[in-house]
Amino acid sequence: MSAHLENLPQGKKHPKGLYLLFITELWERYSYYGMRAMLILYLTYEYVSGGLGVDPQTATLIYGIYTGTVYFTPIIGGYLTDKFMGLRTAITIGGITMAVGDFTIFLTHSEIGLYAGLALLVIGNGFFKPNISTFVGELYPKNDKRKDSAFTIFYMGINIGAFIAPLVAGFLAEDLFATRMADGTMHYGFQWAFLASSIGMVLGQVIFNLFSNRYFGDLGKKPMRTVATTYDKGPMTKKEKQRTKAILILACFIVFFWAGFEQAGSSFTLYTKNFVDRDLFGYTVPISWFQSLNPLFIIILAPILSAVWLKMSKSKHGDLNMTTKMAIGMMLLGVGFLILIPAVMQSGSDEANPIKINMAFIVMTYLFHTLGELFLSPVGLSLVSKVAPIKIASLLMGVWMAAIGVANYVASALASMTVSLGYMEIFATIGISVIILGFILLAISKKLVSMMADENDPTMEQPKEQLAK
Repeated sequence: MSAHLENLPQGKKHPKGLYLLFITELWERYSYYGMRAMLILYLTYEYVSGGLGVDPQTATLIYGIYTGTVYFTPIIGGYLTDKFMGLRTAITIGGITMAVGDFTIFLTHSEIGLYAGLALLVIGNGFFKPNISTFVGELYPKNDKRKDSAFTIFYMGINIGAFIAPLVAGFLAEDLFATRMADGTMHYGFQWAFLASSIGMVLGQVIFNLFSNRYFGDLGKKPMRTVATTYDKGPMTKKEKQRTKAILILACFIVFFWAGFEQAGSSFTLYTKNFVDRDLFGYTVPISWFQSLNPLFIIILAPILSAVWLKMSKSKHGDLNMTTKMAIGMMLLGVGFLILIPAVMQSGSDEANPIKINMAFIVMTYLFHTLGELFLSPVGLSLVSKVAPIKIASLLMGVWMAAIGVANYVASALASMTVSLGYMEIFATIGISVIILGFILLAISKKLVSMMADENDPTMEQPKEQLAK
């Protein structure tokens, strides 16, 4: 057991520090998903309506740059933390910076203020995101059996925050602080949603720093300078090269998955705004509330899928291998897009003369996209952490995260094309493409498994840890 764990409680129960990290991450995800839910709406609504009046094509590009860049800065933030500061310092710097970013957008109500706030959010995320997940692992000695369930608990905190944020942000912006002007124009309170995100981030940081010494002791105070002394620094073996190639091949596939999945905050939001009948028993459902469907479905379905996979693992034929699950995840994403095709055929793409469609279409799309995520995302991250050669493990994880970042840029480019090409063409193209790619991945699944198999364990045991998205 390492020295920094000596004073932490051991046994069957989880250390209380895990729940402190749970709360801290919950509030950070609340801040991020509150911003994510509001960004496209804030950009595209006219200034008189509380927005910035940016055209939809430019707005989706801004959205993509923001959501894409947040996947690159953790590489830098993680490196700086390893070398120069402790995990607790990095998490605090990141949290405060993000709180200031949200507060900047609240105060300014201008494009310059928005860009400044988004820049602060991206920088803060770089310090916060990689280090709080690392902190969870540091609470436990190596090979501690409690670590598996610890990541599951932590993962649920992420999704609780992601579920609550759009509900609160939507209620504040589109209901509580929404007012009808004398000329009949609605003015929405987007600024108050950004203030709520800032307050949530501050609250999380106050709780984290108030109880850190009590529950962590000296853990996380010093830089984690990793010294490579446990493995051969020589050239990679043939098997290590094969594993690296397999990971890079899979990274190419996940670009297309996340490019489709991330339509949730851009083209789906715009389509919901203009073409979905949001009346529910006389109440107009806020647009942003639909983004709470994904985390809600995760909270409901994740335990069910875990139980199914556990039961399959004990059966005669065993559980599905990781690449097969990822292939199925891509197909499920594609089915989600195809569900929208009859809806778009009914509504058209003319925002000037919209025909409203039943909200059940968009709800079912989110359901299938969530199923796809559960098949692909935790499995993919776990796969990289398991099979990446230790010589370049950090580099390959950085490449994997960068692939998700690239996907967000691609997603914004695709969303911007809905203005010129229409929703039918974009949704159908994405849906059919990812289903075809899913079949291709399924076809090469056995080959990839063979490339990644351990020399002493060709079955490549399914990893149990669920990693944060």
